[in-house]
Amino acid sequence: MISSIQNPLIKQFRKLHKSKERHRQRCFLIEGTHLIEEAIATDWPLDAVCCTESWHERNLHLWSVLQTNILRCEWVTDDVMAAIATTVNPDGVMAIAHRRAIEFSARPDPCSTLQLGIALETIQDPGNVGTIIRSAMAGGADGLWVSADSVDLDHPKVLRASAGQWFRLPMMTSSALEEDLKRAQDAGIQIVATSANSPLAYWNIDLTIPTIIVAGNEGAGLSESIVALSDKQVCIPISPDVESLNVAIAVSLLIFEANRQRNVKEFSANEVK
Repeated sequence: MISSIQNPLIKQFRKLHKSKERHRQRCFLIEGTHLIEEAIATDWPLDAVCCTESWHERNLHLWSVLQTNILRCEWVTDDVMAAIATTVNPDGVMAIAHRRAIEFSARPDPCSTLQLGIALETIQDPGNVGTIIRSAMAGGADGLWVSADSVDLDHPKVLRASAGQWFRLPMMTSSALEEDLKRAQDAGIQIVATSANSPLAYWNIDLTIPTIIVAGNEGAGLSESIVALSDKQVCIPISPDVESLNVAIAVSLLIFEANRQRNVKEFSANEVK
């Protein structure tokens, strides 16, 4: 039982609250039973796990699984758990996870299998990114790019807002998002930018072809250069009394419109047969 916050492992947990340390150590934090279960279910590599005695009593089977798969499993006091947690009321378990190889290529070639991708430029709210990840998985997207000046993909709030889908969606941070989008475009992938100033409603374009949906900063929107690069700019018609939509809601609407169009097309094709 670890009872001191001066313990080296506990110090490591606390350091990983900071983006700089997550980048330096190439590790990040997973907090909460559900995210731990999702990490195990997807075989995500975990370096260490800590839990409280009360959590252990409620989760004997999961603890046994963790001990089988992780080299270091420790009990900690409630006070220590509170010190390493990123939430106000932790449920009693946290892990250190190791970053693994990027699964989503930033440079698709003409034979790419990508059908629906999401690209985010300068998104700062981790809750928005996590929600978009959740919607992307639910709507059948193939992967997500974020610009290097966006919030860290492994920010604890991003993981929590994704409701565990973080471990299933291929993602990467792009150091040159505009260049990567241009390469995708050259490979025959349609680039669709969200723009409040566009007269074209999002449901009036063909989203059944390979497409990357691009959305920008919560306040400033997309950069002019990425808007100019895009093949289509679309808006989401809203009531004149409302200034704008949350970016996560906007992206989710486009994802599910693409999903609807593809399901309708598939259904129609089956009817013909």
